Amino acid sequence: MSPADLPVLNASLNTLSFILLIQGYRRIRRKDREGHRKYMLCALISSTLFLVSYLVYHYLVGSVPYLRHDWTRPLYFAILIPHVILAAGMGPFIVVLVWRAWHADFSRHRRLARWVWPVWIYVSVTGVLVYLMLYQLNQASGLR
Repeated sequence: MSPADLPVLNASLNTLSFILLIQGYRRIRRKDREGHRKYMLCALISSTLFLVSYLVYHYLVGSVPYLRHDWTRPLYFAILIPHVILAAGMGPFIVVLVWRAWHADFSRHRRLARWVWPVWIYVSVTGVLVYLMLYQLNQASGLR
């Protein structure tokens, strides 16, 4: 695997995280705590693998500029900026969520999850959108 393969891996891990988060939510809504625990643990692992792959990629490659200067440019940055801010800030909250679940502090876990889960979903989805715009849209237009 070369560094050029990592953006596809990252988008795939983000997509997988999204699917696992949705399944984890569906399980807890059905009162299936064990299913919820398994899906959320898998989402945590998928997101952690994404983070490692993302950091390795940017260590090796550096920053990748958005080359288009059309109507998609402000859209790209409107997606990218909140994505980066929320992604950077959510790690500690996820650690607290896991800590509370691990210690069976489910009422506090649930209160925090109501805020963190939608942000995690948003970050996963917008991560895929950033990938599509940065690596597919640029490439399709011949700018890369």
